[in-house]
Amino acid sequence: METLANRFKKRVSYVSADKLVIGLAGMPGSGKSLVVDTARELGYDIVVMGDVVREETLKLGLELTPQNVGKVMLELREEGGNFVIARKCIPKIEEQTSSKVLVDGLRSLFEADIFKESFAKFSLVAVHASPETRFNRLSNRHRSDDAAEWKVFHERDMREISVGLGNVIAMAEQMIVNDDSFEQVKAKTKESLMRIEEKWLK
Repeated sequence: METLANRFKKRVSYVSADKLVIGLAGMPGSGKSLVVDTARELGYDIVVMGDVVREETLKLGLELTPQNVGKVMLELREEGGNFVIARKCIPKIEEQTSSKVLVDGLRSLFEADIFKESFAKFSLVAVHASPETRFNRLSNRHRSDDAAEWKVFHERDMREISVGLGNVIAMAEQMIVNDDSFEQVKAKTKESLMRIEEKWLK
């Protein structure tokens, strides 16, 4: 049976065989921003998939609340297919000047498949933290689309899981457990990224 990824592959050849593209997955509040900052220090350009959803939310004249952003995310996938956000990110990745790009916010294996089909050097990394830790982080950072109540936080988790985020995390070739100090997690991140670079850039 032909998959959506294979159907898309017919329309897309490798955008760049030279770029190393790393997809980053993690539940909200797991610590992806720390991984992103560390990758940036190592010379990676960053593309944030959630920015695509937030841009679409603002285009519709909606406030960036957890409910609105989540609703737009689901509508985008319903109307454009499970790979729609990944497809919108491909030109953004191609535009980056660095030969190493980290894509923050993969939520489904459909997205991972599209990136694999579009970039010869692609790897998945996941970051993990407990629900309690994640809720506390989100409550403290006060971003407009973060949940300040446990019920809203749980609903967001279930929405993320429903689109396949758990499957992406399970298939990651490097897992960063974010339950240590800032410096320890940063060291874990550098080690994981260096392993991937050794695989693709040797």
